[in-house]
Amino acid sequence: MQIDEKNVNFLKKVEELSGEKITLCEQCGICTTSCPMVDEMDFTPAGIMRAVQIGDETIIESKAIWVCASCFSCTVRCPRGIDLSKVTEALRQLTLRKNVDHIDLKEVKKEKLPAIAVVSALRKFTG
Repeated sequence: MQIDEKNVNFLKKVEELSGEKITLCEQCGICTTSCPMVDEMDFTPAGIMRAVQIGDETIIESKAIWVCASCFSCTVRCPRGIDLSKVTEALRQLTLRKNVDHIDLKEVKKEKLPAIAVVSALRKFTG
């Protein structure tokens, strides 16, 4: 993929919304190995970061950004201090602005749903 101005603008938009410096990600993969939801994702957490780094706007069509439980496992373990949960939330915002939904809850295994709900609720109510 050739990186042009449109790609750079997408990267800047995600960095602005998330408050994270995405270009600091060195693709070590620790975020992916620590993610409890990675088996349900079509892109790994490291893959999400790489897509944003190269400005691949099609990442907002990914199921992975909706499957993320925002549990902060990736954030806590990132050696570069990047909060991938904030990046994922920024991508969700961009998707919602386009009025598009890319996940069908029927596709998510039922045993995963309670964990997602608990972690998301805890995050929302505790800041």
